[in-house]
Amino acid sequence: MSVVIPCFNHGEFLREAIASVANAGRDDLELIVVDDGSTDERTNKEIGKLAAEGFKVIRQENKGLAAARNAAIIASQGEYIFPLDADDRLRHGWMGSAIRILDSNPQVGVVYGDAECFGTRNGRWRVGPFDMVRLLDTNYIHASALFRRSVWEQNRGYDGTMPVQGLEDWDFWLGALEHGWQFAYIPEVFFDYRQAEQSMITRAKGFESQVEAFVAMKHGLLYQRSWRRLEQEHISVKGTSRNLIRLLKSRFREKFLTRHGRPK
Repeated sequence: MSVVIPCFNHGEFLREAIASVANAGRDDLELIVVDDGSTDERTNKEIGKLAAEGFKVIRQENKGLAAARNAAIIASQGEYIFPLDADDRLRHGWMGSAIRILDSNPQVGVVYGDAECFGTRNGRWRVGPFDMVRLLDTNYIHASALFRRSVWEQNRGYDGTMPVQGLEDWDFWLGALEHGWQFAYIPEVFFDYRQAEQSMITRAKGFESQVEAFVAMKHGLLYQRSWRRLEQEHISVKGTSRNLIRLLKSRFREKFLTRHGRPK
């Protein structure tokens, strides 16, 4: 199992993240840190110290979160991958159960759980069992989940062309769903999630329409197949939050009609 930590100017928290991996008490964990072109002096010094201490560190020019994760995974050896942000902390109680699920069930590609929030917001973030309609509507699965390397390979890595940083994991999970992978939920805390006033997710607000257009273009066939399945099973999707599914369905239909001509 490989834990990959991308870091951009989070040097003040990086030791906490690394300590949480070391404290997991497992001898089968590989740790890789990617410095994504940090400009902060403290971060640069911390990265230098880690390299000198023998940690596996990759330095690259700033390319964004997706590229940093991809660089770490390329350099990793593990069959299973767990991304951890540099300002978060790994919990270890769930690992044995998650690995056993992947070892025993080849159809499961992703195992995920809950998060314990700290900082500006505190309390457990309960994610809940897998729900295809919910995932099609919005991303509710944390980036810090355990997945097979083959999922990453089939997705051709994280897509850095998404119009806003911080939502690459939604595209990644949709790709896994598109390739037929199952998702397994464990109701345990997988990691401590640092909440800050400004984060990549908060900075993504206001770009929803651009993200929806990107998803509609890239995963249109997935949504089309899913709507057909839901209709066959007589499952309504009209009440989903913000009606993203209906929006994407409309956009996919418009794209299809434009390409193939409207019925006479």
